[in-house]
Amino acid sequence: MILDAQEQFALRHPGDQAAALAFVRDPGLALSQVRFLRGLKTGAGEVSGELVVTVPILGEVDLPFHSVVAATSEGAQLRAQPLVGERAWVEVTGQARVQGSEMHFQFGFRAHLALPEAEGWGGAAFEKMIRAAAGRTLERVAQELPASVTRALPASGA
Repeated sequence: MILDAQEQFALRHPGDQAAALAFVRDPGLALSQVRFLRGLKTGAGEVSGELVVTVPILGEVDLPFHSVVAATSEGAQLRAQPLVGERAWVEVTGQARVQGSEMHFQFGFRAHLALPEAEGWGGAAFEKMIRAAAGRTLERVAQELPASVTRALPASGA
């Protein structure tokens, strides 16, 4: 099962353009206040961790991810890397563009969930219920990003 969610938003950095560029190019800082990420690791142009979501019936699901971070002339880009051998994982992609102190973010999440084969109408109904619940949960996660990234910004004048 594959589920997708996207989120776009803009924030103003309290510093100048150089400070805004440094912020968007440092995923360890920019994503440090995202409460649904666990085990966030950054370094050598990479970011990895687990996206933790609660899915009705399945409970808490940890979706590992690994992305490459590349600086661009306007900001930074996240490129998802596939994870082999995982029953459930998520592709995290993104782009951040800076214009002055204005930061424009685009994030994409593509969750890969392996479920047992649905047998009969009961199995198909169960799969449909899981797809709907997991999809809503992934959308909520994406919608929480603007507030989470805002919390990571330095205070004005800092």
